[in-house]
Amino acid sequence: MKKLFVSKVRKISQNKNELEKNLDVKISISGRNVSISGKEIDEYFASRVIEALDYPFLPEDALLLKDENYMMEVIDIKDHTRRKDFSVIRGRIIGTQGKTLKVLGDLTGCEIVVEDNNVAIIGKAEHILDAVQAVISLIQGSKQGNVYARLEHRNKE
Repeated sequence: MKKLFVSKVRKISQNKNELEKNLDVKISISGRNVSISGKEIDEYFASRVIEALDYPFLPEDALLLKDENYMMEVIDIKDHTRRKDFSVIRGRIIGTQGKTLKVLGDLTGCEIVVEDNNVAIIGKAEHILDAVQAVISLIQGSKQGNVYARLEHRNKE
């Protein structure tokens, strides 16, 4: 049995039946604690999915993590900048009406979400490094156009 502490219990309880069916585990919720029971490998993948659901990922995006070729990376904005105006940095990553996030997701093939001072990325292992580097470049002040150009160049290779 594996136990996790989550902040978005409601999201997990709303999708509990779907998660149990797709992940082949039994999920029990007590307060903010989530217990997962099942085969050891199923528990591992279920814990990855539930960790992703603690960010604003859609359940179908979080369920990608049950495939061993997918992984999740979380970038803390504070680790990559000395600036204190995090709302401006988050705005640069999200873009006008979410356009920058959408373009980054399209160019890297990853799902990217921003919450508080964290950027969470779900994608295939071979694509996630490009997405992480692109987000770090934006945090450090690179222009969106330059980041897009670098990603397009990498996609051609």
